[in-house]
Order: sequence, then structure tokens, then C-alpha cells
Amino acid sequence: MPLDTPPGYYSFNEDSVCAFLDSLPDIRTRLGGKPADWRVVEVGDGNLNLVFLIDGPEGSVCLKQALPYVRAAGESWPLPLDRAFFEQAYYRAVASSVEGLTPRFYHYEPALYAIVMEKLSPHIILRRGLIEGRRYPKVAADVGDYAARAIFATSDLGATIEEKAEWSSVFARNTSLLRITAEVVFTDPLGNSPRNRWTSPALDDLAREFRADSALKTTVADWGWRFLTEGQALIHGDLHTGSVMVTETDTRVMDPEFAILGPIGFDVGAFLANLVMNFFAQPGHATAADDRREQADWVLDQVPVFWNAFATRFRSLWETKARGDAYPPAMFGAGDAAALDAARTKFLDRVFADAVAYAGVKTIRRILGFAHNADFETIADPAKRAPLETKSIRLARQFLLEPASFRTAEDIVAAARAV
Repeated sequence: MPLDTPPGYYSFNEDSVCAFLDSLPDIRTRLGGKPADWRVVEVGDGNLNLVFLIDGPEGSVCLKQALPYVRAAGESWPLPLDRAFFEQAYYRAVASSVEGLTPRFYHYEPALYAIVMEKLSPHIILRRGLIEGRRYPKVAADVGDYAARAIFATSDLGATIEEKAEWSSVFARNTSLLRITAEVVFTDPLGNSPRNRWTSPALDDLAREFRADSALKTTVADWGWRFLTEGQALIHGDLHTGSVMVTETDTRVMDPEFAILGPIGFDVGAFLANLVMNFFAQPGHATAADDRREQADWVLDQVPVFWNAFATRFRSLWETKARGDAYPPAMFGAGDAAALDAARTKFLDRVFADAVAYAGVKTIRRILGFAHNADFETIADPAKRAPLETKSIRLARQFLLEPASFRTAEDIVAAARAV
């Protein structure tokens, strides 16, 4: 390969994937038959990795392999392969807490930085479904439940000092993807990075306006500082509608290679932001037969569904599963119930406030930065796309500069509808 890679590493193609899986007895049995009987398709359409779907006579699997560069940018942007290690480490850390809400994990091959996991079928990526105008009755509550379970279990409320120290020692080494987040989410979009792009020329003036907004830039920098320094829990790090696969009855969260010890509100805010952006994008996908107004309203209504599911589950776990060294159960008795309940409310209010700010940051980066959302990008006509992006990014600025306006999830809904 043209880039430096460790001894023994090679990137898979459809033939070498079969040879590799044939060397794994459990996977060979799961697929059934022989390699000649297997059907292999490479479907990776994200920014980073190769993704193969393999179907055999008896079953199927998915194989995901890290490439030594950012796939969306090509070999001009080298990237260490170890993100696959951190992805499988995250799955192992949260597996017992989120059973049924992530793909089943089967095998990790360290020399090839490859993960073999459950192939999800007939699932599709949530973002694609929402763009197509589909509705998933369970998804917002399921993702909220997932986030609460994974975050609580790896926080100082649900884990011991020793457990959290172990995760810290592992995930502190995920520096390559941490740097990508720090740069493409917080630094680049309001700077002059050559990686930035937007709907030009329609948004040229808006981009200049945002880059000249000192109050906005210092606020985003403050949240970037907090992102780098607040290790509240093991977070997914990239929890958006493109990292969720769904059917009408099943939800699975995937792609946690950006996992770090970080602020709880970052994951929550990322998902909130993506729901709101999809709401704003819906008119751009309207047809003569469907103006998408009802779909947009449904998507926006999922904002409080998601937040309430997260907050309810997190509070319930705190009440029944607390075993960590923060707010230790041994410290509190029956007479402390009211004060402890108030502390839980205060904590969740703080998480919500953090989430609103991070939602603002994530929205700005998706409109003025390097990696954009398909919600807007698949609107082919720039004249339709730019006004919708403008509405979304102006609400994002409100999230960041008018935090007192957003005390509840319903405040987000009202502000989005007002825009």
C-alpha cells in the first residue's frame, strides 16, 4: 500500500474477505457452506472505513475494516488504523448495559484492524429513512434509552474509580479521532480551514458573518475546552442519525470509533442536532404528492421523546443501579431522599443545557465545515437547500448564545417552529 502500515496489514477486497472469514471456525459455521457459496458486497459509504456484508447459506455477518486514511478525503489525509481497536473496546465496555441496542459483536482481528459483527437486516440507516419520509415509532425512545444506559454505566455514578481509570487509560489513546473531532467540529468551521465547504455562493455571506462573530467563536471555543477536559463518562462520540440502523420495531446504534471519556451532553446534543436538522431539511425533499409538513412535524416531535427517554432512564438507573463513587449510596439515608432527588434534577438540567450547546456546535460544523449531513446534501437544488441550511444554522447560534431560552426540550421544538 502507498501509506505506511503495520506488518501483516492489508486492506480487504471481496476475495480476501472470504479467505479471512474462512479461517475463523465460528464465523465459517455461522455463514455455512464454503467461500464459493458466499455473497460479498462492499457498502461503506461513510467517511472512514471499508464495510463488507457477507451472506452465506446459513447466516450472515458484517465486516468493518479501518483504512490508513480518511476515506472521504483519500490518501492525502492519513489516519492511524487503531480506531478499530477503540470501536471494539467500546462495544466490550458497554455491551452488558445496552444488550439488544447495538449489533452483536463476533470477532476482532488486531493485525488487520477488522471487526466482524452482526449484519443488520432488513435495517436501514436512520438518516436515509428520515430523508425518504419514513417514520420509526420506537427510534427516538430507543436511542435515548441506549444513551442513558451506556453513559450511566461508564460514569462515576455507575462505575467504580478503578473501572473508570481503566477506561481512561485505554481511550485516552484515541488521539487521532479526538483530534479530528477537536478540529472539524470545534475549530475549523468558524476559522479559515481549507477543509471547510458550504453551499456557495448562496451562503458565502453567512459564512463570513459567522467567522466574524467573536461572541460565537469564543462560546464555541469554551465548549471545545469542556469537550477536551470533562471526562464524565465513556461517550460514543459520534451519535447521529447516520450511526443508527432501524426497522419499525428495532433500533441499533453502531460506529463508536470516536469513543472517549467525555461530557455526557456531547452525545445527547449530537442526536438532538440531527433531529432538528432533518426537520429543517424536510421541505427540500417535498414532492407534488407530499409536502413533507406532517413528516417534519413528526421528526421535531421526536426531540422531547428522545430527551425524556434519556432523562427518565438515567434517573431510574441512578435510583436503582448506583454503585459508583459519585453520590455514593452509603452516604444517603431515607431522610435524604428529597435532597438527593433535587440533586438528580439539577444534574439532568445541566446535561440538557450542555446538550443544547453541543447541538449548536454540531449543527454549525455540518453546514460550514468539512463533513455535511445528507439531510441537506441530497437536496440537489442549491436555491432550495441554502435557505433551509440558513434556518438551521441560525437556530444553532441561538442554542449557543441564548442558552436561557432553552430550559426544556419543548423550548427547542417551539424555537424551531418559530424559525
